[in-house]
Amino acid sequence: MKENLQHTIKAFIRKSEEYYVAECLEIAVVTQGKTIDETVTNLNEAVALHLEGEDPKQFGLAPNPTLIITMETEPVANVA
Repeated sequence: MKENLQHTIKAFIRKSEEYYVAECLEIAVVTQGKTIDETVTNLNEAVALHLEGEDPKQFGLAPNPTLIITMETEPVANVA
């Protein structure tokens, strides 16, 4: 029987009071940063550390999964 393993880890970034917060949906990883770039860097490192020494299959993941990042933003008011 063929295993149906995911090749991606989905993460969501949102703005809090002072930081951007990133949270993965498939694995228990949450991190933050002052900028979007810092948050993405921290997210990559946190995911790598979380999976280090683990069998990705335990999380339903294929080897070397990639990250898909979605970001929540507020619409800009149209100033006329």
